[in-house]
Amino acid sequence: MFATLSLSDYNICITTLAIDQSSGAGGNLTIPPFWLAIPFIVLLLMIATGPVFFANFWHKHYPKVAILLATLVMAYYCIVLENKIKPIEAAAEYIQFMALITALYVATGGIAIQVNTRATPLANIGLLFMGALFANLIGTTGASMLFIRPYLGLNKARIKAYHIIFFIFIVSNIGGALTPIGDPPLFLGFLKGVPFKWTVIHHSLPWLSALFMLLSIFYFFDKNNKVAVDCSVYPASFSITGSKNLIWLTMAIGAVFLDPTIFAWLPTIDYHGHSISFVRELIMLTIATLAYHTANRQILQSNGFSFAPLNEVCLIFIGIFGTMIPALELIGKFAASEMGKSLITPNTLYWGTGLFSSILDNAPTYLNFVAASMAAQGANIELIANVQAYAAGGIYPDSVIGLKAISLASVFFGAMTYIGNGPNFMVKSIAEQAGISMPAFGHYIFRFSMPILLPVLFIIWLLFLTP
Repeated sequence: MFATLSLSDYNICITTLAIDQSSGAGGNLTIPPFWLAIPFIVLLLMIATGPVFFANFWHKHYPKVAILLATLVMAYYCIVLENKIKPIEAAAEYIQFMALITALYVATGGIAIQVNTRATPLANIGLLFMGALFANLIGTTGASMLFIRPYLGLNKARIKAYHIIFFIFIVSNIGGALTPIGDPPLFLGFLKGVPFKWTVIHHSLPWLSALFMLLSIFYFFDKNNKVAVDCSVYPASFSITGSKNLIWLTMAIGAVFLDPTIFAWLPTIDYHGHSISFVRELIMLTIATLAYHTANRQILQSNGFSFAPLNEVCLIFIGIFGTMIPALELIGKFAASEMGKSLITPNTLYWGTGLFSSILDNAPTYLNFVAASMAAQGANIELIANVQAYAAGGIYPDSVIGLKAISLASVFFGAMTYIGNGPNFMVKSIAEQAGISMPAFGHYIFRFSMPILLPVLFIIWLLFLTP
């Protein structure tokens, strides 16, 4: 989920696994009760139904609802379970997530990509495919923020909700599956020992196949979009303005790698065995501030830049990060259990990772399933040599296809819901700020994800992950 260059993008406490069950100052083992996942379920249901059935209440009070539910869960952990580690980790991950989202959103807000051509299905396909390629260089969040505005501008006379939905499918999620830079779980795998080129080698055909199917379906939709024919003459040009913000964007992407697991010299705060460094986040927030104050005001205005979408994401994800703590921990407990290990196959890894990546953070979900899969074969995710052997295959049975199943599912299934990946909700908010009526949470799933995306993901499973 959230995957954003996601999430976190890459800004997760790398050493944290949901199967690491130490808690409290004394390090006692604690298991959260199952009912503690109810606030997360309630929040998901309210996100799904609020804009449809009680819109006035939801739009006015959703910040209070999100903060209240998150506070209840965190208070239970701190007071009843005497476990302050998990809430602190969640708070750190949230700050890391929002720092990157903020830096990328503000930096790209001062960049204007101008596509001066007629809005045709082929022109849209070209722009979507370009966004998918860039997602592997600047992450799905960076690519989403950079391409959504020219995409909206190109289709301003014929824009429909499906344009935005396919943008989320292709640019905000599936596009970032080729490199570890593309999506947070892949980056975490790289930090754990998966070779950088592994994703290119093993994801290329599924990536191309998924994009081909989605772009073909999009062509059918766009071909049948009946609007008045635009008879204007265009020079078919492509230009980028806002060079100063391109520098800020490059710096924000580079700051992603400022992690203690890569550079041991970075100052950290050690809390009960967990090292947390906010050097990267301070740099990113500084970049966002400088990018905004040095941006060309005319470009900001032409992009329709405002902080409203960022504010909405900030408030909604307080609730998501706070309430999903017990859900992730319970999943990790089950995955590490003997029963969980007995159910581990490439098929269950793909669909299990996909299910939870649709509604939870896909980075810890990825780590949980990789750790459980390796543990079932006597390997340890904390040992780089074990991870390298697991990714290479030949030592552990079905390890390559298992890792492939987890990696593809954690990236691809993030498009199943608005909250499956960080840029999804941001793109939705930007589209709504532009006056586009977007489907509600449930309508997104039942009108688009399930009938369009899920069959594509099923075909990917059949073609590349079944014997």
